[in-house]
Amino acid sequence: MKGASRGRLHSTTSGRVAWLPTLLKGRPRLREDLCWQQRKAQPGELWLVIVDASASTRRHQALAQTKGLLAALFDQAYRQRARLALLTASGQTPQWQRHGLKASAALQPWLQALGAGGGTPLIAALEQARQWLQARQQAHPHEAVRCLVFTDGRLQHSDNVQPMGCATLLVDMELAPVRLGRAQQLAAQLQADYQHLEHFKVVD
Repeated sequence: MKGASRGRLHSTTSGRVAWLPTLLKGRPRLREDLCWQQRKAQPGELWLVIVDASASTRRHQALAQTKGLLAALFDQAYRQRARLALLTASGQTPQWQRHGLKASAALQPWLQALGAGGGTPLIAALEQARQWLQARQQAHPHEAVRCLVFTDGRLQHSDNVQPMGCATLLVDMELAPVRLGRAQQLAAQLQADYQHLEHFKVVD
């Protein structure tokens, strides 16, 4: 998506609200719940991002649209000096791309090269991330953690899914004309807030 790496997150109906930080705190109910664009994050802030890049996310350009949103997220994390932990779920096993390091422009080439394929080890990714986060929180007890999960929900099963232990937002990537709605069910299991990818757009 052209200009995504420099873009600002906007609502499809609102102005300069920083929607990702807003939604990661929980679903806003009052104007006071909204976060606005800032240059600095709170000290010790970590964004844990889990991306489903399985073969099904190629359909209807779901991953391509998600990459535009991720580019804006990474740019915002960089400007706010937040740390990023990034885990992808594709193929046979999840793969860590970043372990709580400061966001940087080095992520953009990786994001551009990210493709979809293989199976959907998302459940394994969620459990691996949850265990990593428990250890991280013991080492950094004052760190504010937000978790963001991108998936189309097309899993064979989602048994025994446990909450991440922090404020979590699940973004539903499913763009097919006929939708199964499994991502919303997964969000409920994770005790996560839910939004569909179509609720976001990225602009210059």
